[in-house]
Parts: sequence; C-alpha cells; structure tokens
Amino acid sequence: MKPKLITMLTYKDQTVSNALEIFDQNKELPVECWGFKNIGLPVEEMKELVSAMKKAYKSTFLEVVTYTEDSCLAAAKLALECQFDYLMGTVYFESVHHLLKNHPLKYFPFCGKINGHPSILEGSIKEIIEEAQKLEKKGVDGLDLLGYRYKPGDPEELIIEFLRKIKIPTVLAGSIHSFERLDKVKKFNPWGFTIGGAFFDKKFVKGGSFKDQIISVLSYIN
Repeated sequence: MKPKLITMLTYKDQTVSNALEIFDQNKELPVECWGFKNIGLPVEEMKELVSAMKKAYKSTFLEVVTYTEDSCLAAAKLALECQFDYLMGTVYFESVHHLLKNHPLKYFPFCGKINGHPSILEGSIKEIIEEAQKLEKKGVDGLDLLGYRYKPGDPEELIIEFLRKIKIPTVLAGSIHSFERLDKVKKFNPWGFTIGGAFFDKKFVKGGSFKDQIISVLSYIN
C-alpha cells in the first residue's frame, strides 16, 4: 500500500478561513483523506466543513496541537461533536482514550515531547519509541509522528527506526515540503503523511494553484 496523502487545510498550525471554499474546489480529486486543525474556524463552520467532506465520501481528520489534559479532553469532545473520523495529535491521556473507546472515532496521539507552535518533537529516539510502544499496548488506533520536526537528532534516523518497530498505523506529520522529502516518504512508506502549509506556499508547483500542488504530489507519490 502506498502512503495516504492527508491534505490539511491549515497554515501555520491553524485552519485557513476559506477552508470550505478550497475543499469545494478540490473535492473531485482522488484524495481520500482531508483534515484541519481545531483552531481557526468557529465550531459551526467546522461542522459544516466536516459534513461537506463526508458528503464527498472523504475520511476526515482533526489534528490538535495541545498539551494539557483539559485541553486534550476538550479537543476530543470537539472531534466527537463534529463527527470526525480521526483525531490526530494531543498528548496521550487515559481520560481522552477512555472517552473515545466507545465511539468509532480513531485516535492517533502524538508521542515524544511536543513543544511550541508550530510544534517540535524532542526527546531521544529510544524514549520516543518506548513511549510509542506503550501507547501501542494501550490500544490506540495509530500514532502521529512529527518526524521532520524532530530537533535533537537526525529526523530520518528517527523515522526509519520508529516505523521498523511500531506496527500500528503511523502518520508522518509536518514539514513535508519538497520532492526530496516525498522521495523519503515513498521509501519510508508510513500509513499516511500530511501536507498543509507547503500547498499554500506552492512548494511543489511554483505559481500553481492549490489543485496543481495536490495533483503534483499525487502523481509523484503514485
């Protein structure tokens, strides 16, 4: 299986104000997975956007960059209220996992030490993988790995070792903004990977539209 492109309607870790318009302009493209952040749109507009995605037979992803238990619980409740298919991000808390266990929403928390906005990943490779293995045993559906936001060491060393040892689905999120990194994504072959800001910055087709960026990445991956 080729890695799934998760198109994120986000820029600098928040949802763009015209996300629904952009989705409507691109919903016919063969991209199954679409997502956005919990910051940037009022809740009612988030619900409208999720509904539009589902009507177009897309899988929906909410990615949340928040670190306290209260804020992570609030994000999980928001994901349920908006009827997302996947919740990515949040620091793992038993309370969040317990809340989601009786719902079809799939939970892909972060692992490792996450800090800042835009977020960065810290900790040793050994520590990150050990935490991921603990979460795997706890029964999470998958993991959100900020591989290219890993600061203390070599991101690619982390990604390779992580994907070798972790058996549940992993989304490689953040800073995939060049064809060189797409080559690595193809080589690493995670379950999925996100691109958001790089589409808005037109990193793949200089001067091209949002649609041109997506088509270019899809063609390259496939």
